[in-house]
Amino acid sequence: MAEPNAVAQSHGPASPHAAGQPDPHAAGQPDPHPTRVQTKPPSRVGDRIFSGTSATVAILLAVLVVLIFAFLVRSAIPALQDNESNFFTTRTWSTDSSPLNFGIAAMAWATAISSIIALAVAVPLAIGIALFITQMAPPRLAGPVAFVVDLLAAVPSIIFGLWGSIVLSQAGFLEWIRSVLATLLGWIPIFRETPSWTDVSGTVFLASTVLAIMILPIITATSRDVMAQTPTDQIEASLALGATRWEVIKMAVLPHARSGIISGSMLGLGRALGETLAVTLILQQVSQMQLRRAFDPSIFTGGDTFASKIARDFPEALNDPKSLGALVASGLALFVITFFVNGAARMIAERGVKR
Repeated sequence: MAEPNAVAQSHGPASPHAAGQPDPHAAGQPDPHPTRVQTKPPSRVGDRIFSGTSATVAILLAVLVVLIFAFLVRSAIPALQDNESNFFTTRTWSTDSSPLNFGIAAMAWATAISSIIALAVAVPLAIGIALFITQMAPPRLAGPVAFVVDLLAAVPSIIFGLWGSIVLSQAGFLEWIRSVLATLLGWIPIFRETPSWTDVSGTVFLASTVLAIMILPIITATSRDVMAQTPTDQIEASLALGATRWEVIKMAVLPHARSGIISGSMLGLGRALGETLAVTLILQQVSQMQLRRAFDPSIFTGGDTFASKIARDFPEALNDPKSLGALVASGLALFVITFFVNGAARMIAERGVKR
């Protein structure tokens, strides 16, 4: 009878698990005394540096725009105060005598009409190219076409100006377009022929054509990016319902890309309004005597835009503070116009994103 006690003593006290009590580890219960691992808190130094740098750059850019505007206003006020003519309605520009007599009416018209015509030519071409690249062309062809169009944006303005004034001015198809417009739409003042201008050389029409080519990559790139983001399920659903390729573009692609096309067009308009070197090389000036006698709104005559006028007269105006102030006043007008154009493009783009 002593052997069971000896066996019990040899094995020690009975385990609680052997007595039928549940094992917390075996039942999947957490360990009441887990081992704590010391972890290093994540560093936020990089985020703070990036956030602070971004905010600083954004604030500096806003301050820079305000300083530029203040400089233009301060420099233009003396010349505007000495100006006897209406700054907005006067066509002539005379800053050689005192008091001054100058206005921006002729420059504003040449700037606006050349940019609008360039936009009317470039937007349909840009939409067609963007649709071809994103919806119709095979990938092997879409890539090279997009590359060639984007390459136009890298061509310097002076090259466009030289090409337009030397080569494009002698192109027969522009002369044909000019004669057709004058024949069919000559009853409209902007398409009326002027006896003193026998060809397209030096005219607003030629400058508008070159501007259209220059802003084409901007509008095409913006439209292409937006069209490429058209939801695939909408396109496939239209095709599954039996829609043709044109119906898919009309009902799915173009509505989705409308805001992007408009914002890209506004950006192109801003570029056309401020283009300087190419327009200066192409446009021929109209004499002040002709401007005093009558104003010719035809696009088949010469003229000056804001940018070309400043570029031509700036070297001589450096020695005359009043003449320089007059040019700065015209630059202020251009600054305000382009500011509102780009602001409108931004608002249209944001509205399209919200939709």
